[in-house]
Amino acid sequence: MAFWLASAREGQETDWIQRFDPSFWTVNFPRPMMAAITTPAPDALRLDACFLTQGDLAGLIWESEDTLDHPLLSYATARDYSGTTLSFRWRSGGLIALDQTNGPTLTIEGRDAGGAARTWYVRLWNFASGSGEDAQITLNFSDVFGGWSRDFGMDPLYPADIDRMFISLVPNGYAAGSTTPLSTSANAWAELTNIRCTGQRAMLRIGNIFVPPHGLAMATAYDDSFNQTPARLLRSVRQLGYRGSILHYVGMSHFFQLTASGGSYLVGLSGDPLCLPARAWHGEFFAACKAWGYSPIASLSYEVLAAHCPSAWQQRAANGDPAMTGWSPPSALMSPANTAAMTWQKSVAAAFAQLLVDAGCAVRFQVGEPWWWVMSDGRICIYDDAAKAAFGGSPVAIPDLRADLTSAQTALLDQAGAMLAASTIALAGATRAVAQAAGVASETLLLTFVPTVLDPATPEARRANMPVGWASPAFDRLQVEDYDWLTAGADAQRQAAYQLVNDRLGYPPEQQDYLAGFVLLPSQTNQWRLIDQGIGEAREREAHEIFVWALPQVCRDGFVALPIAEDSNDMNAFDDVAYPLPLGLDTKISPSFSTSVTTTASGFERRNSLWSDAKLSFDVGPGIRSEQDLGVLLGFFRARRGPARGFRLCDPSDFSSNGMTDTPSASDQVLGTGDGVLANFPLVKRYGAVALGDDEAQLRRITRPRSGSVLVSVNGVAQASGWMLGAGGAVQFTTPPAAGAIVRAGFLFDVPVRFEQDRLDISGLTFLAGEAPSVPLIEVREAV
Repeated sequence: MAFWLASAREGQETDWIQRFDPSFWTVNFPRPMMAAITTPAPDALRLDACFLTQGDLAGLIWESEDTLDHPLLSYATARDYSGTTLSFRWRSGGLIALDQTNGPTLTIEGRDAGGAARTWYVRLWNFASGSGEDAQITLNFSDVFGGWSRDFGMDPLYPADIDRMFISLVPNGYAAGSTTPLSTSANAWAELTNIRCTGQRAMLRIGNIFVPPHGLAMATAYDDSFNQTPARLLRSVRQLGYRGSILHYVGMSHFFQLTASGGSYLVGLSGDPLCLPARAWHGEFFAACKAWGYSPIASLSYEVLAAHCPSAWQQRAANGDPAMTGWSPPSALMSPANTAAMTWQKSVAAAFAQLLVDAGCAVRFQVGEPWWWVMSDGRICIYDDAAKAAFGGSPVAIPDLRADLTSAQTALLDQAGAMLAASTIALAGATRAVAQAAGVASETLLLTFVPTVLDPATPEARRANMPVGWASPAFDRLQVEDYDWLTAGADAQRQAAYQLVNDRLGYPPEQQDYLAGFVLLPSQTNQWRLIDQGIGEAREREAHEIFVWALPQVCRDGFVALPIAEDSNDMNAFDDVAYPLPLGLDTKISPSFSTSVTTTASGFERRNSLWSDAKLSFDVGPGIRSEQDLGVLLGFFRARRGPARGFRLCDPSDFSSNGMTDTPSASDQVLGTGDGVLANFPLVKRYGAVALGDDEAQLRRITRPRSGSVLVSVNGVAQASGWMLGAGGAVQFTTPPAAGAIVRAGFLFDVPVRFEQDRLDISGLTFLAGEAPSVPLIEVREAV
């Protein structure tokens, strides 16, 4: 399917919002405390916080520049607050009050009239009327000042150049900079209601596109979105065209209740596994999903931020090293053998299931990427104390999963797999029990990440990490994710993995979902093309549902999925047939580039080549020699519906990989160099390589090779088998060529073209008089 990476609005639909719209505030805070914001009414926002130390501080933030929303949906940057007034009713509980020292303070960051960076600390009590916990606050930014009062330390605000502002909120007993734990965790709240912005610049322009539904679903994660309101997230999901399910990973760092213990803050030591802010946020999120017609899926993994995971719960290698991910800070992997860890996991799953029930939703629950951790040196982490006890007390050592294994070692992996399967099924069962008690529908799903569990370097790892205990009907649906291989071009491994998953677990296509993505860094936006390819393949496999992972990356990179036209199976419809008439020697062939040329005042030129490859145009009219030819042309034109459908054309001057028209050989064109992973090598032809060198050659992508003409060699050795010609003119190897192997190919090819115009102007009189008609064709640039 088609997509677009939008970097900015260029004439798309916009609307207006009031500045300080509650949906667009954010929250931030230092770990290990937690806070979240919700929007109980269109003109109100609520912050819920859980403080753990005497020095904890939460900030309720308004940004002058929208850096979180999709470029087509963001609000306009507006740093000038001159003449603008913000008013709201303030109520709070569990916080130091407005009228007390260290009470709620508005910190404003910006620049003074001279452009120097400045920060103002505004005591909100100076602009309030009422009590310390229930007051009306009015801020006319042209009259706002920092400092304790008008009479003591007054610091007038320069309102015309503000970057952001935030209200600082601290618990009772606050001591700045202290890490001393509070005697018990302290829940607190603040509400801003009847929020109004008046005066000058009170409204902000905001993007208001609505992408038509395109058949894809969205994935989100609480760890990435805890600082935003549910309303803001769902606005993006809806207006970017995503429908159906929302797969929501509850995360590994922000949802849980923590308790101070021996200098650390650990999970599993309190009655409620969820902290109050996470409860409030997810309650509103699930209810909004229901109201907007979405079906949320709560996803829970076996990961917990390592700093908060009890030591005994962690998976460990044989030498005692804990299993930790490479994230910073790292997360720990909980052992399926540890009863306390799994009991806590089931309580978390049940808590989220009950939140779904309370919101009126079906209980849909995903176990996300459960596995025994395998370290980079091949050690598998199945040797924590609980696991060793479950495996007989002294299980056989497996120092390296990449080596050949004995029967005793593979038997241990089978045991580990059975234990993992049992723990995941029990976890899903905890959510089914909640659904049954409430009398609502339920569904359980399992997500597997095939590049890890089916890594060819550790072929026996599947015994432990894709156990046969997961086979259908253990779960209602299976979900598959493959982005590491997808973005690395490991297509042979991907295709083999799909087949192995089908054979091993037995879920039919209508019971499988596909997770597409993700793009880790902003510098990797080229990966969206590969992700789109994966989406297309999933459609062809008839996957039940396709999720884009995840919303933060979609917004950051401006990804826009475009719907497939209803009246066509392909937006660039193409009939794989050849133009039926021979081309005469007087056929006009015109290659063209697009070059921007700017002449400076001194007469020098600056040239910018906008296309990397030429685009051809033809006039095939001179090839029509008879009335019979004319009839063939008219019939072919009608069958293509004019320019609506493309077709093949043989360019008589250039149709071979060898020179222009010579017989091809298997060594004509270098397609690439193997790396042991890449199995897909697109056909290309170089022009000017002899004169300019390969680095300066003009590269042409060949998408329409002639069937049966393609010859392939690897390191100079012709390959009669072990590969196939894929769609779009790409050589696909069954086994990826070895690292350093040079892949070459030879071929004959046609040009994909279409009729340039909706009409053909042919006069019988001029034709009989020997005048050739004009039949212009234009090359189709195919997306591959």
